[in-house]
Amino acid sequence: MPTSELLAVAASWSHWQTPPKPTVPRRVRLPAELRSDLALVVQGVRRCGKSTLLAQLIGRYGLDRQRCVFVNFEDPRLAARLDHTVLQSLVDAFESERPGPAWYFFDEIQRVEGWQRWLRSQLDRPRDRHFVVTGSNAHLLSGELASTLTGRHHRVELFPFDFDEFRELRPGTSIEDYLAAGGFPAPATSPDGERLLRSYFNDIVERDVRERVGARSSQPLRHLVQMLYESAGSELSVRRVAAALGIAGDTTSLYLDAVENAYLAFACPFFAWSARKQAARNKKYYPVDNGLRRVAVVAGGGDRGKQLECATFVLLRRRYPRICYWRDRGEVDFVVEHGGKVTPVQVGIDGPLERHHKALDEFYGQHPRAAEAVFVGLAEYERGIPELPGDG
Repeated sequence: MPTSELLAVAASWSHWQTPPKPTVPRRVRLPAELRSDLALVVQGVRRCGKSTLLAQLIGRYGLDRQRCVFVNFEDPRLAARLDHTVLQSLVDAFESERPGPAWYFFDEIQRVEGWQRWLRSQLDRPRDRHFVVTGSNAHLLSGELASTLTGRHHRVELFPFDFDEFRELRPGTSIEDYLAAGGFPAPATSPDGERLLRSYFNDIVERDVRERVGARSSQPLRHLVQMLYESAGSELSVRRVAAALGIAGDTTSLYLDAVENAYLAFACPFFAWSARKQAARNKKYYPVDNGLRRVAVVAGGGDRGKQLECATFVLLRRRYPRICYWRDRGEVDFVVEHGGKVTPVQVGIDGPLERHHKALDEFYGQHPRAAEAVFVGLAEYERGIPELPGDG
């Protein structure tokens, strides 16, 4: 592609003529500064607001927007085969016109072949260039990429709106409304919100899951995600899922990994200090968003108690990298590992019940050094769930 066309694409995405429109500030922890030797990598489910966050970084870091280059590599004008030479051509073309420090914001970077090694070469020889990249797949920083950018990236995850962000967009909304609607930004204020959510579900399955695993059809993948969503909060056997879908167990495991990498659902393993004991138990799965779950399942998406449980998992997952569950005769909904401690968390729409306390007594009998339990009802969730014991 001629450099003039590349710059034209960049100009349409960048904010050189007018500043970005006001948007709801995203509550995500960012590094104190953007460094030329350290890339900022933003990951999250498709349509959760990554592009909007990139625009917000201009103000958050006090950048000169005339020196900020934005490109979304899913732009149809870039539909031809993309490789790292496009990145180099864009950088060279921009800096030939505007010499000096520059900030490059590359959205959906996974569409560019060989971008990892190209970016590593830029970071190894800093030239007052700063890079922020986004992707809709957790695979963005796994395997070869993780080793390619070792020590050269700061990773943040972005999720759909939390309740505070949602309420800023729709003042006066109730916690029940939020739990039912979910947190995807555009559907929250659109009269076509349901249609948008359905298109999101299909797009993510097709573009971020099927293309990743090379499946001939997206049908079994859609059924798989629907099964995960319908059984949210319950243990799920890979063998039974495979039998229901009519595919091999290894293929089912591959599909499950792809679904997680696309941020459609998150696995919640059994809590045990022993890896062997943990691996022997089935996992539970939770959706990234209640709204997405509601439009995908045949029935049950309006269960308030299940909505609260799913939303609580995601809220905890935003803060802590590892969330588990525990079960013996009774069940502890979540066990959070943090700061060298574990904290049991029970969720109940009507507050703690006798079964919650009995399960905790069992849990403390096996894990007496665990921190004090946290109960999450509607009021606690609305307050944002206080920091767990041992935080800070």
